[in-house]
Amino acid sequence: MNFLAHIYLSGNEEGVIIGNFIADGIKGKKYKKYPLSIQKGILLHRGIDSYTDQHPTVRLSTKKLHENHGHYSGVIVDILYDHFLAKNWKQYHQTPLDEYVENFYELLRNSYDILPVRIKRMMPYMISDNWLLSYESISGISTILNQMSRRTRIDSNMNFAVYELEKYYTEFEEEFTSFFEELKAFSDNKLEELKHLKI
Repeated sequence: MNFLAHIYLSGNEEGVIIGNFIADGIKGKKYKKYPLSIQKGILLHRGIDSYTDQHPTVRLSTKKLHENHGHYSGVIVDILYDHFLAKNWKQYHQTPLDEYVENFYELLRNSYDILPVRIKRMMPYMISDNWLLSYESISGISTILNQMSRRTRIDSNMNFAVYELEKYYTEFEEEFTSFFEELKAFSDNKLEELKHLKI
């Protein structure tokens, strides 16, 4: 899953939210140097990624992209699924998306000292271009895919993935909705399990 889904699935504990958000840059057992609540977020993120990668519904979505995007298909599906979460946000959360996103940016600013260098470098662009809110529209997704395509080392064609999004829009949305219900249940169970985590 991509940024918005990971943040949403973290619940309301600020440390868990931050840990989940920064987890991709924390390798192996390095998570243990962080406060307990952030450790929980990092472990939650890893659990979500493992669950997502193995899920048959997600594989249905990635299959539509394999021919043109190869091993980047999974990354693209993560972004497309964030689009459907943002688009249908009212079904998942009572706080309006723009307010929810601004609250997260404020949490990032307040947590700046503990953020990894990579996140510190990315944060100004994320906030100024309002990445999380931009997921709500197809044009916003197109911009994100174009930016990511420029950063890949080989020709990923990610900038063209919006065409598949439009072509298979209904199927992608149905797959997201079905999968996300299961992922939410998994994440809630994982959070409950992580309550017993000790340093």
